[in-house]
Amino acid sequence: VRLIESGGGLVQPGGSLRLSCAASGGVFSFESMGWYREAPGKERELVAEIRPWSRSKYADSVSGRFVISGDIFKNTMNLQMDSLEPEDTALYYCNAVGSASGLNYWGKGTLVTVSS
Repeated sequence: VRLIESGGGLVQPGGSLRLSCAASGGVFSFESMGWYREAPGKERELVAEIRPWSRSKYADSVSGRFVISGDIFKNTMNLQMDSLEPEDTALYYCNAVGSASGLNYWGKGTLVTVSS
């Protein structure tokens, strides 16, 4: 399973970015897909997650500003990030958990920098 992210970049505070993730190499059965981020000197944290037939989950720090969407059955996912803050600067990783195996799959990450 290869997860490929796109959409990172440099944006000013208050701006928006949209991240995308897609699995390549086939169609896979995932129990969840999510976005994590890792800022310099900090641990990797969950940003948002989607599961079939369940409400999306968000970190408190992004709730109301970020929206996760996608089709887990088609192995695609997006993250719309609005009202970005310097504290959102991080390497953002796409994650998927295999339904049968429970294995975690990770993308290589895409850098989001919020700075004036």
